[in-house]
Amino acid sequence: MQYLPPALEQLVEHFNRLPGIGAKSAQRLAFYVLDLPDQEAESFAQAILEVKRSITCCPVCQNLTEGEGPCALCSSFKRDHSIVCVVADPKDVIAMERSGEYNGLYHVLHGVLSPMNHVGPDDLRISQLVQRVASGEVQEVIMATNPDTEGETTAMYISRLLKPFGVKITRLAYGVPVGSHLEYADDATLARALEGRREM
Repeated sequence: MQYLPPALEQLVEHFNRLPGIGAKSAQRLAFYVLDLPDQEAESFAQAILEVKRSITCCPVCQNLTEGEGPCALCSSFKRDHSIVCVVADPKDVIAMERSGEYNGLYHVLHGVLSPMNHVGPDDLRISQLVQRVASGEVQEVIMATNPDTEGETTAMYISRLLKPFGVKITRLAYGVPVGSHLEYADDATLARALEGRREM
């Protein structure tokens, strides 16, 4: 038996597909949107469409940016272009920047190697990283993938690929607890992890 009108039911289903949103939360969000004034609801819908339309990947670091050119970090003359910090997701860039300890550039893989989930090297932005290192400008690559099985596997795979280029390859120190994710680490923990990074 259907308790909600089809349009509202469809909205609940869409919210329910979001990560971390269960059935009850999805229902609450749908009713919240339903109660919004028309102008706010249109603004909300427009923000979703605009982010899908305008956000792309930076051609240099693969982080999220607006437009076709390099992102603000890659374009900055204040950043150290000889150091590249490799992270799994754009959220990890935000976490690293919050620490205030890192002044180099980034490379976002958009995932980690995970054979169980059928994610292989071709599914990640690894070839773009190899091209950056091959250009000769990069002197150090910091592997900042999460300290879990997939993150470690990805770090080891990439370090083997980059060794022939003669760059220094380091790994974040284990100030970040094993099995946790960078986006949940506090600023002090990330700062310690950066300071204590080691060569791989």
